Amino acid sequence: MDLAPDLARALAHSRYAQRLLAAEPRLADALAAGLNQPFGREAMIALLAERKLADEASLKAALRALRKQVYLRLIARDLLGLASLEEVMSTVTTLAEVCITHAAEHLDAWLAGIHGEPIGSESGVRQTLIVVAMGKLGGGELNVSSDVDLVYVYPEDGNTRGPRRVSNHEYFTRLGQKLSQALSDLTPEGYVFRVDTRLRPWGESGPLVTSLAALEAYFLAHGREWERYAWLKARPLTGDETQLMALVHPFVYRKYLDYDAIAALRGLHAQIRREVVRRDLADNIKLGPGGIREIEFVAQVFQLIRGGKDPLLKVRATRTALELLRTRRLLPDETVDDLQAAYAFLRRLEHRLQYLDDAQTHMLPASEEDRQLIAETMDCADWAQLLTRLDAHRARVEACFQAVFAEESRQATQEAALWAAETTRDEAIAQLAELGFKQPEAVWEALQRLRSSARYQSLPEASRARFDRLVPMMLRAAAGFPDPEATLARMLTLLETIARRRAYLALLVEYPASLTQLARVCSASPWAADYLTRHPVLLDELLDPAQLLEEPDWRALADALRAELGEGVDPERQMDVLRHFKHAWTFRILARDLEGRLPIEKLADELTALADLLLAEVLRLCWLGLPRRHREDARFAIIGYGKLGGREMGYASDLDIVFLYDDPAQAAQETYSRLAARINTWLTTLTPAGVLYETDLRLRPDGASGLLVSAIDAFRDYQEHHAWTWEHQALTRARYVAGDPAVGARFEAIRRDILCRRRDLAKLREDVLAMRDKMLKAHPNDSGLFDLKHDPGGLIDVEFMVQFLILAHAHRHGALADNVGNLALLKRAADAGLIAADAARQVQTAYRTYRRLQHNLRMKGASRARVPLAQVAEHVQAVTALWRALFGAPPANPLK
Repeated sequence: MDLAPDLARALAHSRYAQRLLAAEPRLADALAAGLNQPFGREAMIALLAERKLADEASLKAALRALRKQVYLRLIARDLLGLASLEEVMSTVTTLAEVCITHAAEHLDAWLAGIHGEPIGSESGVRQTLIVVAMGKLGGGELNVSSDVDLVYVYPEDGNTRGPRRVSNHEYFTRLGQKLSQALSDLTPEGYVFRVDTRLRPWGESGPLVTSLAALEAYFLAHGREWERYAWLKARPLTGDETQLMALVHPFVYRKYLDYDAIAALRGLHAQIRREVVRRDLADNIKLGPGGIREIEFVAQVFQLIRGGKDPLLKVRATRTALELLRTRRLLPDETVDDLQAAYAFLRRLEHRLQYLDDAQTHMLPASEEDRQLIAETMDCADWAQLLTRLDAHRARVEACFQAVFAEESRQATQEAALWAAETTRDEAIAQLAELGFKQPEAVWEALQRLRSSARYQSLPEASRARFDRLVPMMLRAAAGFPDPEATLARMLTLLETIARRRAYLALLVEYPASLTQLARVCSASPWAADYLTRHPVLLDELLDPAQLLEEPDWRALADALRAELGEGVDPERQMDVLRHFKHAWTFRILARDLEGRLPIEKLADELTALADLLLAEVLRLCWLGLPRRHREDARFAIIGYGKLGGREMGYASDLDIVFLYDDPAQAAQETYSRLAARINTWLTTLTPAGVLYETDLRLRPDGASGLLVSAIDAFRDYQEHHAWTWEHQALTRARYVAGDPAVGARFEAIRRDILCRRRDLAKLREDVLAMRDKMLKAHPNDSGLFDLKHDPGGLIDVEFMVQFLILAHAHRHGALADNVGNLALLKRAADAGLIAADAARQVQTAYRTYRRLQHNLRMKGASRARVPLAQVAEHVQAVTALWRALFGAPPANPLK
């Protein structure tokens, strides 16, 4: 046996490889011939195909012969530095898949020759064993001396049709037994893989094989939290994958954000840690502190929490999952880099430990000789250097694990004793005053009412325990903000709302730092607190302050939303995805708003951009889901009016929209009418996630009595010959929002043409004043306060003056027809000499001030935007003066 020097030196680090070559020298030729390329699936299948299989003994021999060749080449390539970690894991995984499927196929055929084919009692079709790969095999990450974790499932009960008839259960039990033996029996040629079937329902005490119906019943009634973790990596190697995964995914992934998974995995990890201590396994690089298992837990806890809401997280491979956590901003880049580097180092070390003797070990060696061999294969000068690198990786893994799984101290605090009524009334009030509450008696009485409430008393024990932990934490969090009484009241309202939602209670318990963010929101705005209470799924947004306050990249967000919506997905789920997306980004915008990072114009721009994005997706999905479409692409557009059209959306704004099409096809009117109705339904339907937007469609031609959708030529005709002046006023703020850009361009051409028409100024002035008077009468105000929007000198007057200037003068000054907002249009009017520059600047200031005050009042929960007149008298005078210059005296000057 003449091996090249480099190869000989490499194989000196594997006693197992040396034994193989010593026992079967002919393997050296095959090794030399194939050393420069990985051992692929086709090559493995070809080697098996060369052997004639007559019985189970010949099958076992063929599988073991294949293993020897694959392992010998793999060990050599890895130790020579020719194979990446991915190649090592992929090659061993592929070997297992080929051996399992090859063995299952032959064993099934031989068994059917004895008993006949197994037939389903319901379907009447031939049944096939579903071999489910679990653990590292399921994830495509087998190590070189790993067990294979398998679960055996069959589709239906029934019987075989043959001379020695048996039930399907008995048939597949025998098949499972034979498959396990074919892989794991120790013969003179060795074994292929040790098989572990203990992850099946009921473990070792349960039947070896399970029908799909029995598996579903087990998941529903008896599945435990740790089994969800185990089934996360489940991957069928044979049989019908669709049927099985339809049962597995609902068991593993919850529809909601599942923070209970943290406690479950923490408990499983604690069991492992106790076992590590009991068996003195601190040097176990898989189970010990900072080991491979902790990296897997970090990745999988996020998958279990969020996989039900984010389908892209339903992956099996650890390294792939970690990269998704990076792109989803669930873990910082630095943390993912640390975990990826540690995982690669630990898995490479794991393989080198196992190359020594083909032993299933994760323990660092005790002998000096083995330590030196391992150090050399890990590119370290000596064992001490290897330990230094290993300890550094394990320390970083453990720090990340603790950050994710850390549990705040359960030690009793003063606040806990106060909530538990373990102190006297006077002591409790004194403690509340010391915390910073200005009305401690009122707070103490509110806590007593909450504790004696039917809602609290009827909570399940586990939920009440979490509730009891949260109230003291909320007391301390609220006390640190201005008006702590109001802040606490809003926080407790939220807590009562979510009291029966275990996932939300778990989130706040597992991430106590989120309570500070929650208190900040509740302190800053009762409207924001109410929004969060109505949409508690947004609590998840509080976990990462940096992400919460990041500026949106609308193009990237549109791509991410489209990926999450998917193709051919249940429309109800898509509707919920859209609503969750809107709520999440509304809340992120709100967070930046509350931090003072958004001027009112920027806030409106972002809320408008969000609405534009969602309308585009709703239109796309509704068109794709529309039956009996007469063309591939819709020649259809959504036109925005009002606040949407003027890019002045607020948090609670509805959508003034009009639907237009430009399509000569005979079926166009019917098709686009159905599309428009479908869009409106998608926007306004109340789902568990709420309503996407309320809509107002009355600005279409002929208003509520008109057609839901208009042909573009009919729209032009209406605007030219039938529209009222107030409809042309509305047109000043209209714009193309979504759909076919060509239709949008035709609309804009019509809009500009209408706005730039020469008009009778006296008649225009009369019509505008009549409409203003009508609106004023529709909003009487006897409060003694100034209504920022409706009263003379307020927002409506500014908007009407800008609209009048556009309609009166755009025929001479085309720039006025641009939909650039009231502030910019006031400046353009001044630049054109239509109004005084000082007047324009003063009205601009008034408009900004009104909008900011209006916004602040809404954030404080006010139902109407009204302030003392003295607070805005200067601005009212400025608006009134310009109104007088354009129209004469205003209808009812509030300053008199």
